[in-house]
Amino acid sequence: MKKSFFAMLDGLDGSGKGTVMQAFKEFLQSKGLKVLDVKEYSKKYDKLPETSEIRKYDVILSAEPTYCGIGKKIREEIIASGSKYTVFETAKAFAEDREQLYRQVIIPALQQRKYVFQDRGIISSIVYQPAQGDISLNSLLKMPGNKLALAYTPDYLIIMKINPKIACSRFEARKKQDNVRFETLEFQKKIQERYESRWLRQLFENHGSKVIYLDTNSPKTEQDTKNNAMKLIEQIMR
Repeated sequence: MKKSFFAMLDGLDGSGKGTVMQAFKEFLQSKGLKVLDVKEYSKKYDKLPETSEIRKYDVILSAEPTYCGIGKKIREEIIASGSKYTVFETAKAFAEDREQLYRQVIIPALQQRKYVFQDRGIISSIVYQPAQGDISLNSLLKMPGNKLALAYTPDYLIIMKINPKIACSRFEARKKQDNVRFETLEFQKKIQERYESRWLRQLFENHGSKVIYLDTNSPKTEQDTKNNAMKLIEQIMR
């Protein structure tokens, strides 16, 4: 197996990211690897793990925004509030949360040669925030947290491919309560075009990432997505 790497998973809400991350977790645990789920840790202790705690594990699973500190505020207030916060204020909060996560968890884990898997990250900011207006991509990438993330781009960037209509039907079915501005079909189409754009792929390839697209469209079932995720992680680990 590869000694260590950093993989990031991203895409539309409803594209199956949760299913894929769970498949990755089950595969890694089946190989006898010790997994630290930062999401669950933060929910339990309301903080990020310390470097000394990271040393005990082989695999780190993280997510953005985080589930403590600034990330918790983003999830509970900024995302849920609609237009209360400007795009710049939102982008700044995401970048600050990202910087803390990278400095305290991601960078130490990579330095310790751990396997790191992350649900969402810098790519989400690049895709979503300029699409909302009031902030340019250049201004976004100058924020300290975003500059830091681009200095540690993932070895593997896995982007979910899904028809926006299917994604909308999925998060509507589970009564998702995120910012309603994001839940329109028109906005989802715009976002999916950005995820699948050539310029985005080139941006990450120029920073050393291998970009992989994982199709989760119908008639693929949740089990199909899980099986394909298992095959993918097995290939990456080899």
